[in-house]
Amino acid sequence: MQLLYADENGTLYEDPEYDAAGGNGTGPSLRLTGENTIPLPEGADLVLLPGMAPVGWDKSKKRPVKDIKRVQAGDRLYAVAATLPAGYTRTLLPAYRPHGKTEMLGLYGYTAVAAKDGEFYVAALQTDETYKWNPLGYNDLSLPNRIEQKKKKLPENRLVEHLAGCAMEYHCLTAQNIFYERWEAGIPVSPGCNAECLGCISLQPSECCASPQQRIKFVPTVAEVVDLAVPHLKEGVEPIISFGQGCEGEPLLQADLIAEAIREIRRHTDRGTVNLNTNAGDTAALEKLCQAGLDAVRVSMLSARPEVYAAYHRPGGFGLDDVRRSLALAHRYGLSVSVNLLVMPGLTDRKDETEALLELFREGQVNMVQLRNLNIDPYHLFRQLPSSRGQVLGIPQLVKLLSSVPGLTVGNYTHSTQK
Repeated sequence: MQLLYADENGTLYEDPEYDAAGGNGTGPSLRLTGENTIPLPEGADLVLLPGMAPVGWDKSKKRPVKDIKRVQAGDRLYAVAATLPAGYTRTLLPAYRPHGKTEMLGLYGYTAVAAKDGEFYVAALQTDETYKWNPLGYNDLSLPNRIEQKKKKLPENRLVEHLAGCAMEYHCLTAQNIFYERWEAGIPVSPGCNAECLGCISLQPSECCASPQQRIKFVPTVAEVVDLAVPHLKEGVEPIISFGQGCEGEPLLQADLIAEAIREIRRHTDRGTVNLNTNAGDTAALEKLCQAGLDAVRVSMLSARPEVYAAYHRPGGFGLDDVRRSLALAHRYGLSVSVNLLVMPGLTDRKDETEALLELFREGQVNMVQLRNLNIDPYHLFRQLPSSRGQVLGIPQLVKLLSSVPGLTVGNYTHSTQK
């Protein structure tokens, strides 16, 4: 597998002198081979890393090499990474070094990439079905007309206008599903949050990188939620509505609104799945939704170790113990319970992290772990977290260990709870 990089114009080069390399965070770079890569999946993208030089693998000396020769005298070369569609979990980070003082990379899930005979390969595993979330199945020519039709049906509904912007400007797939009338569709309700996660994609401090999407600025009415949710659940294909999207804060801050909306939705239809994506820091608020008829909950966490969890999520007024109580509560109410595990090679697959996760999942309160490639500058993240000295087991071994837990499904996204 050969090293891939780009020049200042974005032209890609496959270097025959060096093999490609990948990283696992704080450890040394590793050589990419046919055994730890797969062909670039449909729907994946290649991205140039601004300000970052490529790191390759010296075939003869069998070690990483940082001083990659220039294509022409004076050329500056840039590292290249891939971003993956849902259904794939990255196993290695791209290997790179800064050209000098650089800004933090944008909030994307950077994955090691290589080239061979003009074809691209990535360090990843397929860990779920892919057709529902393949970007090639979205953004078609019918989408603008579908949006206009929804606006005509619900001309006063502010959520329609908001989700239309998410669908067209940010190409958000859960927003687009509202208009395609299928699968999981997001309904944001909360402009506020009770945590300040380092990787929040809707709100970042000014000194950080730009957020890739804009957070909702209003709290919708119950009627606005119901008028959008009921047709989706009654008529959609394998329909799911989800509260707690990337374009909002913490939905449990609007628990009373959501609970009333769920009750009203279920007066109209018992079809489909009502799901909540949450940090689960407010157990009492979550119980309100369980009592109202919530079907499924997905709880996001970077780590099952309290000190690492706190350093990343930066919660306000709650901690990991509260999250665990919420998982137990949802299990008692019979919900489909998932953990949205934010995966970072070199962190999640360290021995101490893996052992803490296995302890959590062996309690039997979680039905599914959804592996999510964390969108953040990897080395910025590692600088913010407590150091870990545990052995790096590797993402494939992590997946294998998780898959061995009785009753636990390993995947990448929420599935319908109705058969």
